[in-house]
Amino acid sequence: MLYFYPKDDTPGCTTEACGFRDLDADYARAGAVVLGVSPDDLASHEKFIRKPRLPFTLLADPGAKAALAYGVWKEKTRFGKKSLGIVRATFLIDPSGRVAKAFKNVTPDGHKDQVLSYIREHLG
Repeated sequence: MLYFYPKDDTPGCTTEACGFRDLDADYARAGAVVLGVSPDDLASHEKFIRKPRLPFTLLADPGAKAALAYGVWKEKTRFGKKSLGIVRATFLIDPSGRVAKAFKNVTPDGHKDQVLSYIREHLG
């Protein structure tokens, strides 16, 4: 599974990452590998991994090439200001490398359970 998030060490992104962390063994039993992607660099990822003790890999996408390829690099409005950035999404990739399921515009709370349920019901 490949999940895109906007920024390391922010409240929503930490909530989401910790949710996946807390269910890491369940994802592994279901045959899933968790990978996170954001535009932050490797140094930022290393700090973010240590703080909440994330057991999975974070991939750096500073040029947003992966985010663009997956269609999650979009114009967003925050506090009335428009900017480009990642719209939170998760993609389940099957063994042949195809997207089996896309969860778009997700919220950090409860998303971990939604993804795990889908994996167990449809891919497990």
